[in-house]
Amino acid sequence: MRPPLLAIVLPCYNESAIITSTVERLQQLLNDYVAQSLIAAESYLLFVDDGSRDNTLELLRQHKSAQVKTLKLSANCGHQSALLAGMHFVTGKCDCMISMDADLQDDINCTKAMLEAYLRGAQLVYGVRQSRGNDTWFKRKTALWFYGLMHKLGVNLVYNHADFRLLSNQVLHEFGRYREVNLFLRGIFPRMGFTNATVYYDRQDRTAGETKYPFRKMLNLAVNGITSFSNVPLKIITYVGFLVFIGSLLASFWVIFVILTGRNAPGWASITLPIYFLGGVQLLALGILGEYISRIYLETKQRPVYHIEEVIE
Repeated sequence: MRPPLLAIVLPCYNESAIITSTVERLQQLLNDYVAQSLIAAESYLLFVDDGSRDNTLELLRQHKSAQVKTLKLSANCGHQSALLAGMHFVTGKCDCMISMDADLQDDINCTKAMLEAYLRGAQLVYGVRQSRGNDTWFKRKTALWFYGLMHKLGVNLVYNHADFRLLSNQVLHEFGRYREVNLFLRGIFPRMGFTNATVYYDRQDRTAGETKYPFRKMLNLAVNGITSFSNVPLKIITYVGFLVFIGSLLASFWVIFVILTGRNAPGWASITLPIYFLGGVQLLALGILGEYISRIYLETKQRPVYHIEEVIE
């Protein structure tokens, strides 16, 4: 049995401070695996330049070879779209692929365990963090709340798993059948149901550059995940509306009772507070509905989420 042809897909944006080190380390990793007959000699790295504004692309051009390929996107599309572009590109051009971030905070040595799981029959291998000890308190808590919320909303996620994973070519082909514009990758793969395995690792500290995933982007990712996989927020609107109706009905009976007993006293609180409460509920409901409608709007247009300007190989 011949060793599998491996493609490692790495989205990158403004990573000039670390990209050369990343290329060299991963090239050495591929060479070691080839020497161990773990992967085929034709295995390669695919960097997806997500519209970098520094000299990341120029540095990648210097490493152009059969082992190092680059997709240049025409504009910055976001991490998930860049990853999607790489996955689509390698489909049918490898036996399996591993996705990871270009900063190599994901432990590259765990790729050996991923490949071994693949050779044992796993079609999908998740890289899962053992702990979040090097995260800030805020990031640890928000991650915990996010996974807990998604679980309560009925979304099947792998806890502490991001985008460090191995996919077989079969999984890639099946994934290509998903035509959604708002793809939440972390929720898609667990629902596909292929034979899977888990590899645990400790996330490394970034050696250079700065994170490209600030709180705003993480929040957008969370909202996208919720609206892509759960209609529970829409049901909550119905429940809240019903409760407000019951509350208003009871308040009406109370007002009638007060008037009949002659104990009513004029005051702004009895008018202002219900207006504020009902107005807040209505605005919240409109906001949630707006999120879902905006997703429908984007889906109906079916616009591509990325454009490849150049393939460097």
